[in-house]
Amino acid sequence: MQIGPHLLPNRLFVAPMAGVTDRPFRQLCRRLGAGYAVSEMVTSRKELWNSLKTSRRADHSGEPGPIAVQIAGTDAAMLAEAAVHNIERGAQIIDINMGCPAKKVCNKWAGSALMRNEALALEIAEAVVAVCAPRGVPVTLKMRTGWSADERNALRLARLFEAAGIAMLTIHGRTREQGYKGLAEYDTIAAVKAALAIPVVANGDIDSPEKARDVLAYTGADALMIGRAAQGRPWIFREVTHFLATGEHLAAPTVAEARDWFTEHLHDHYGLYGELSGMRSARKHIGWAVRGLPGGEAFRQHMNTLEHCQAQLQALRDWFDELGQTHDRLPPAAAANDDQVPADEAGVA
Repeated sequence: MQIGPHLLPNRLFVAPMAGVTDRPFRQLCRRLGAGYAVSEMVTSRKELWNSLKTSRRADHSGEPGPIAVQIAGTDAAMLAEAAVHNIERGAQIIDINMGCPAKKVCNKWAGSALMRNEALALEIAEAVVAVCAPRGVPVTLKMRTGWSADERNALRLARLFEAAGIAMLTIHGRTREQGYKGLAEYDTIAAVKAALAIPVVANGDIDSPEKARDVLAYTGADALMIGRAAQGRPWIFREVTHFLATGEHLAAPTVAEARDWFTEHLHDHYGLYGELSGMRSARKHIGWAVRGLPGGEAFRQHMNTLEHCQAQLQALRDWFDELGQTHDRLPPAAAANDDQVPADEAGVA
């Protein structure tokens, strides 16, 4: 799998998710088998580039390449300027967000709302490619199947984007109207793949090795992008890789392995966000980690009462050590609800 000059180790990608796929989470997923990860979306509004929130989202310290940054906005010139700004900060691939369904994004006609204005969507793609191409930086784009069931225009837009120089397209198999409800459909993704020469990535409801195999076979996609299913289960990437290669299931991680992975993740998380913000924002990651496991809900409620990083970290380690007394490997957890609204404000795929 290749994006421009960048050869990737495999075709399993981490979806960009606002409030989730920060640098510590991306690095954890890469360590556990993901071949590629895209940053949380960053704004094209210049006055916000130096804000704490945007600075954290654009932090790639120690991250393995290629560094991919997703940008969002509605003005072609501003998006082009944002692309250059992020390239100067180390971005090696620029991704354009036309897939986020969140109201706070779509109400400003950004994200998936751009699919309703095909002329503007194309203008943005052309403007970003124009500034990235001379710098040797490929531009990718993530979108949905359309605005609604009656306005599925992904195939038409995909052809326009390919002609504009977009190097790779990712398609989430839902319309903006669906949000994250219902089931993803893959007919549109298959149609886009059949029509295009550039790589096409399938996204939506890929939550098991079998589903990954089936979506690849049905769509002919070049790669898969996994989002919500990696929350609390970042080893899904190595599970899928093993299954696609051998047809056999990889054994579940040991409880001790999971404990150590999550411990390392929390240390990295606190390092990025600091004591107070890190403790609070880590709660969702810990909640996902124990979701569906024996005693997980009671622990999550207790953990949410803790007010210090060290207490939070120790409680997590103690909980996994207790689980390890009755289970050598992680027991099967209840599957995430596909109809669940993402925990953060926007952009979860």
